[in-house]
Amino acid sequence: MVDDDLSVREALGQTLELADLVPTLAGSYIEAKDHISRDFAGVVVTDIRMPGKDGFQLLEYAHGIDPELPVILLTGEGDIPMAVKGISSGAFDFLEKPCAPKEFLAVVEKAIRTRALVLENRRLKRQVAQGDAAARLLRGTSAISRKMREEARAVSRSAADVLVTGEPGVGTAKMAEVVHLLSAGSQAPFLKFSAASQTGDSLAAAFREAKDGSVFLDEVAALPSPAQFALLDLLEHHDRPRLIAGTYADLGKLAREGAFSPDLFYRLDAAVIRIPPLRERREDIPVLFRHYVDIACEQAGLPSPQITPEVISRLMAQDWPGNARSLMNAAMRFAMGLSEGEAQEEELGLAEQLAQVERSLLIAALQRHDGNATEAAKGLKLPRKTFYDKLARHGVRAELYRG
Repeated sequence: MVDDDLSVREALGQTLELADLVPTLAGSYIEAKDHISRDFAGVVVTDIRMPGKDGFQLLEYAHGIDPELPVILLTGEGDIPMAVKGISSGAFDFLEKPCAPKEFLAVVEKAIRTRALVLENRRLKRQVAQGDAAARLLRGTSAISRKMREEARAVSRSAADVLVTGEPGVGTAKMAEVVHLLSAGSQAPFLKFSAASQTGDSLAAAFREAKDGSVFLDEVAALPSPAQFALLDLLEHHDRPRLIAGTYADLGKLAREGAFSPDLFYRLDAAVIRIPPLRERREDIPVLFRHYVDIACEQAGLPSPQITPEVISRLMAQDWPGNARSLMNAAMRFAMGLSEGEAQEEELGLAEQLAQVERSLLIAALQRHDGNATEAAKGLKLPRKTFYDKLARHGVRAELYRG
């Protein structure tokens, strides 16, 4: 309950107490903001006009923490147009002061019921997600991330060996773990090895130890030639663990050049999961960054810092060539107050920034039209050929965005 007028604040607080509610009284934006969190089980009632930061700014701050947190605005005489503006900005409702206790409580209790439903739905979704390793470990809200999770689930339902590809830092080992956890052998061992250090004997021992589980070979392109042939023999056996191989290299190219066994490549190429780089799914960057900041703060025992829209803008303007690993490092520095969310790389020039913006617009158009390039081009009012030229220039593949 936020109002700079002490008498109003205490009177409304008493009304809430008489209704068996528990008010936390605050006289300013600064006092109130520290009580607001994503898991706050209550609602916010705030006066619009206050010295310093006003009720609109508190509304904006609250919805930056949790867009589903109900905020009720209190307006003075003649402030109705301002209150209407607040509703369009996402306020739950508004009341004109002085307001009758019955009317005041009716609006507050409706907001509290709404909040309780939101938190219950989140709790149920968390329960469902905890049983789904793809939802729990492969974070992201973009269409590409949803498609990647579905691919992981589909591959896991089969008994096929899997090849996980992507650029450095995308998290091939994490994807391998997800595939294992979703598979029928999830209770059996999941063993991870660097492919470069493997021999025929060590692979045979790993397959025996994993039994009905999974063996993950990190950077399979570096597997020595004798071990490649030994692995092919092991894969011929039916009573064995699932093989999950990760690589940042183009295995097909290496096989054509004689640097990797073609037989092993074609065996692995039957079931492939490609993890897209962050620059292809920029809308996932804020979600991942907040998650990494939370982890860093929990591990270091630090309070969670505010992640402002300016920080998010800086994050999304970067290409993150190191992908999730680079973003995680930036989140750790941010949590410790050592940076404002920048990657440790050279500042981008104007041309590079404009190119990133253009690429983001192309991807957003494809996502809106489910990968239909013709409709996406129309939406951007571009000739079809120009649109395809721009896709090629930015390395964007329309088929990745089809539902």
